[in-house]
Amino acid sequence: MIGTRDGGVRRLMSGWRRSRSSEPTVPADSRIYAIGDIHGRADLLAVLHRMIRADAEQAPARRVVVYLGDYVDRGLRSREVIDLLLSAPLDGFDRIHLKGNHEGALLEFLHDGRIGPVWMRVGGDATLASYGVPRVAGVDAAAFEETRQRFAEALPEDHARFLRRLALWHEEGDYRFVHAGVRPGVPLDGQSEEDLLWIRDDFLLHRGRLERVIVHGHTITDEPDVQLNRIGIDTGAFATGRLTCLVLEGTERRFLMT
Repeated sequence: MIGTRDGGVRRLMSGWRRSRSSEPTVPADSRIYAIGDIHGRADLLAVLHRMIRADAEQAPARRVVVYLGDYVDRGLRSREVIDLLLSAPLDGFDRIHLKGNHEGALLEFLHDGRIGPVWMRVGGDATLASYGVPRVAGVDAAAFEETRQRFAEALPEDHARFLRRLALWHEEGDYRFVHAGVRPGVPLDGQSEEDLLWIRDDFLLHRGRLERVIVHGHTITDEPDVQLNRIGIDTGAFATGRLTCLVLEGTERRFLMT
């Protein structure tokens, strides 16, 4: 990828090496914004929302923002991220919220405290703290069950409803948006939830064509990862301070980045 950065905007100059008439595109008169993994960085999300609002002032009538999941865990402000998405959304946009593997783990913990050790290892303790729920001392099933009950009581109903209603994928023209990726060789409409939320190498190392260009997060890279068959936009916001947004309009691709 050859790019230039100017004021937080990275413009893609190459990366899809086909004739212009066959370049992937989004629906006419639409501009699509796709936001990578947020992981509790409500501060960065607020900044990126401001950047998107400014960028969209001259946008076509139809504006869409797709969030690729992983709103919670690792960063310290998971609750504030969901509050921001619910109470201060990007008005005038079609808003699509996808499910990430971290939301999957949170929902499993709400159902069964025994997965607590797994969720804690991937940053669930930061989410508990953001809701004011201290972990009960101990690593046995009883301790995690008590923590689960406290979390279920502390989680606002509108947050629980938001988490339960997250979509697994979204499609715009020649692009499909998912959290982690897809399994090559399986039709897009036949993908399993596990792969959509968790897949890595089988997808990332695949160089063949797919039914759509896949826009995904889940796997951290220093810069957006642009391949012929996919675009990865998880730039590790919780640790790097770089929250990335892919902007698609017609055949153009560019990036906004905090």
